[in-house]
Amino acid sequence: MKTKIGWYVLYVKNKHERKVNEALRELGLDTFLPMIESVRTWSDRKKIIVTPLFSCYVFVKITSAKDFYDALSVHGAFSFISFGNRYGTVPESEIEKVKILLGAKGISDVSVAAECLQKGEIRKIEHGPLEGMECEVINVNNLNKIIVRIESIGKNITATLPAMYLAKLSKAV
Repeated sequence: MKTKIGWYVLYVKNKHERKVNEALRELGLDTFLPMIESVRTWSDRKKIIVTPLFSCYVFVKITSAKDFYDALSVHGAFSFISFGNRYGTVPESEIEKVKILLGAKGISDVSVAAECLQKGEIRKIEHGPLEGMECEVINVNNLNKIIVRIESIGKNITATLPAMYLAKLSKAV
């Protein structure tokens, strides 16, 4: 197999994302495991839980065929995500979008959806740490939700953002 340098999506055993991520780092591989905080409510308490943004996925930067096979040798790693006969790669720019989104203050209720929730306005974020990024807006319960598309793996990230951060651009097609 001819290995292209870039970010690949490693499919891992459910609830083993952190263990696989740590094992990959111990092998010296560059990884990215985006994590989100959510509040879980039980009858007697509330607790903040930290979970992976993409269940069963760990992003691995592959620079050689050895990296590719080393990543697959980790306990809990199943396979790299593929589309047809090609392995799915994620552009560096999309990895950076996720890092910016998760590191930004003032953004809450981050979640992932595989399908587009609804067509809406395309906006440009004018203020805050996501300034300059374009997003699709979805109004849910009078909250401004945005979608940041991660095209290479067919996922969308949604988050709540203050309306004053957004400038109108055009209609989605």
